[in-house]
Amino acid sequence: MVAKKNKNNIEFSCAECGFISAKWLGRCPECGQWDSLVARRAPMSGPSKPVQFTAPRPLSRAAEQHLARAVTGIEELDRVLGGGIVPGVVILIGGDPGIGKSTLLLHMLSSLAVQGSKVLYVTGEESAHQIGIRAERLAAIHDNHYLATESSVEAILAMAREMKPALLAVDSIQTLTSADHPSAAGSITQVRESAARLVELAKQENIPVVLVGHVTKEGTLAGPRMLEHMVDTVLYFEGDRNHVFRILRTVKNRFGSTNEIGVFEMKEEGLVQVTNPSEIFLAERPLDVSGSVVLASMEGTRPILVEVQALVSPTNLGTARRTAIGADPQRLSLLCAILEKKAGMDLYGHDIFLNIAGGIRIDEPALDLGVICALSSSLLDKPVPPDTAVCGEVGLAGEIRAVANIELRIREAERLGFSRIIVPKTNFDRIKARTRIARVGVASVHEFMEIL
Repeated sequence: MVAKKNKNNIEFSCAECGFISAKWLGRCPECGQWDSLVARRAPMSGPSKPVQFTAPRPLSRAAEQHLARAVTGIEELDRVLGGGIVPGVVILIGGDPGIGKSTLLLHMLSSLAVQGSKVLYVTGEESAHQIGIRAERLAAIHDNHYLATESSVEAILAMAREMKPALLAVDSIQTLTSADHPSAAGSITQVRESAARLVELAKQENIPVVLVGHVTKEGTLAGPRMLEHMVDTVLYFEGDRNHVFRILRTVKNRFGSTNEIGVFEMKEEGLVQVTNPSEIFLAERPLDVSGSVVLASMEGTRPILVEVQALVSPTNLGTARRTAIGADPQRLSLLCAILEKKAGMDLYGHDIFLNIAGGIRIDEPALDLGVICALSSSLLDKPVPPDTAVCGEVGLAGEIRAVANIELRIREAERLGFSRIIVPKTNFDRIKARTRIARVGVASVHEFMEIL
């Protein structure tokens, strides 16, 4: 349904369903969404122009025009991107304010500039003087590194087409405005249209574009949800500003695997990549203390050992608390129920606190066995042997299920000096690689408790 346009050639379009109205409405009559109508300039009516299109060609010819990736020289960043920057790629980086997104951009651009590539950094949030001070502190100043303070998307497109940079970085997409739309910067219409124009630039000119996006209180990227679908790669910069570690995580990548992570450490000179995160995460692990166990986890294609901590304490309140930091709270409640039902442990009158040390978040199923182990160790006040690592998924029937990439996990545990690893029985029967570390296969929670 399309309403009649007004005399000022301004119409209001619903960001959710596309309904068009001549005046602003609080609620869209088509899809029922509140406050979703945004102003835009109505398209001019007139005789249709002849349509121009690119003639289709065989897919085999398109595959022949494979362009090499541009390696940034920052190993952790190249790992997350799938091996480097693909020509014409559009990358969206999101993260909390002050987490280090602009710092990461400066490091990326400086690394490419040192290699001889001409790069352009466009910012609409800070002045050139502020960017210069930060770049000087980070030692990220180079003659091939150009800076522009601009918020007009038309001006940015003109600059990029004239300059032809090896990489265009825009900080941030919420500050851009288009003269074709009267709405304010940061509105759904401006964010969507500005991103569409930059995506078009990247594909036509083969210029890689990096966009910085703000996040909401819920931790998701602000703006229309379709913004993540328009770009090729979506990266989230995670971490607590009170901790020195930062995690760069891939949630979408058309040119590489997802769920890859890059680990950085925030120092005075900027972000420093951590090439061996397992040693960093386990550096302060306490020994012979109950409620602590080492988990052999996988993040994308990289095995990482992390410490799982649990504190089980009696409560005087009517309802016991269940708190998880770095893990899914609902999964914690489920595993507590499994321990009560299948292992006979009384957790009902206890507060339970779970923490993944180091500020990292683990979402994979192999975390289950680590949580089970840490909870039972804290409840019984019996330490887990410090040379033991675990991994495995736990089912509702108390069975321990197989996990992927078990040999990579075992090799990482062996490399860091662990002498025993407890794995699911199904994985144990399929392991072919020979290792010096002792491997123990368990099929159920009850069997796992007996071994510990």
